[in-house]
Amino acid sequence: MDITFLLNGEVVSLTDISPSTTLLNWLRDTQSLTGTKEGCNEGDCGACSVMVSDAQGHRAVNGCILFLPQIHGKSVTTVEGVSAPGGALHPVQQTMIDHHGSQCGFCTPGFVVTMATDHLNGKTDHATQLAGNLCRCTGYAPIIRAARAAETAPVPPHLRDLKIPDGKISSGGPAQPDGGRQPPRPCQPETTDDLAHWYADNPDATLVAGATDVGLWVTKQFRDLGPMVFLNRLQDLGGISDEGSAWRIGATTTIADLEAHFAPLHPSLGAMLRRYGSAQVRNAATIGGNIANGSPIGDGPPALIAMGATLHLRYRDTRRALPLEDFFLDYGKQDRKPGEFVEAITVPKQPDTLRCYKLSKRFDQDISAVCGCINLTLEGSVITDARIAYGGMAGIPKRAAETEAALINQSFDETSIRRAMIALPMDFQPLTDMRASAQYRLLTAQNLLLRYLYEMNGVPTNLHEVTA
Repeated sequence: MDITFLLNGEVVSLTDISPSTTLLNWLRDTQSLTGTKEGCNEGDCGACSVMVSDAQGHRAVNGCILFLPQIHGKSVTTVEGVSAPGGALHPVQQTMIDHHGSQCGFCTPGFVVTMATDHLNGKTDHATQLAGNLCRCTGYAPIIRAARAAETAPVPPHLRDLKIPDGKISSGGPAQPDGGRQPPRPCQPETTDDLAHWYADNPDATLVAGATDVGLWVTKQFRDLGPMVFLNRLQDLGGISDEGSAWRIGATTTIADLEAHFAPLHPSLGAMLRRYGSAQVRNAATIGGNIANGSPIGDGPPALIAMGATLHLRYRDTRRALPLEDFFLDYGKQDRKPGEFVEAITVPKQPDTLRCYKLSKRFDQDISAVCGCINLTLEGSVITDARIAYGGMAGIPKRAAETEAALINQSFDETSIRRAMIALPMDFQPLTDMRASAQYRLLTAQNLLLRYLYEMNGVPTNLHEVTA
């Protein structure tokens, strides 16, 4: 596979690369750009952070689980490109020195790249943006002080005027579907129509969008992914559009873009999405991938199910739609035939009665033990409709049908809620694993119903907001 991109401002063209080569390995093994570190090699620690820029802007991502074809037609800046060509330090580099933000230094390059990206984008929510950069020895206080101290410094000209590819960099290689020749070559289609026909001809291929999950199949499981099709060039498969009574969300819409769109409309959903992985993960991960992998602990599906989302699937030129909750059949099994892929999700516009609760051992960067999303419709004080979905409580993201039935046509009060809490065990018999016991899961899932009642009645329930 042949690709072309910009690396620290210089054009790089690669011929006949392995499509499963990660950017991190290529930088360190072939370019001697060893500032980008390998820490966890799974997108958790941020030591491998690089800045990727294109027409959509600049974002920090994890280089360890980013495959080279994903940066075709884009610009990549590593820590070696953060300082000016003449060697002048970037403001965040200088403030890291001034505020003693580094000890052993292993994590420092990743911090610097993330901070430089945020500085370029004008982001000042440093605790959120740096949650995906782990430091074991310095502590975050001096690093946060360094980020704050650099806020008012001007963006260096070499980054302010960074060359942004127009997306039309020619690779001269097989970036288009190959007509189903055997064995199939890696595919990087430009339109969803191209993808639909190629994937139907090659149903065993691995679809790669953000690679925040698929990347670990290579770095941790050492799997051969077989034929690979990269979705990062499909402009018509992403984005959020207004369809009047609903929002249509393209499958390759990133979690970061989803959060930005829905946080003003449904703040509780926005707050939950802000805890989805790290900023680097949210900048790459897609909502289509979050759904299609069928994980019982993915945080996106419970919220979308509670909102009444419809899933849109495509096989060649045939499209079908189904309620999102019907897509998940059993653990590891979804209602998707070979060669069919997630094209979009539509979410009805609605009043903000949705509340999303993510329970995990850590606030940031942790997998949910329980994710509960509750959405009740009231007429006066009577519950006329209920949509309640949980993740982490079964082998699939699942609606609580018995619990919903116990609430409909009942008064929205504690008596009704506690009756529904008793019904919840008829919906779920959770398992015990390393994240939580079955007893904990069931009890906390029940208590989330009570929390919803209190919160909707104005009682403070968020421990990050409640003060003595």
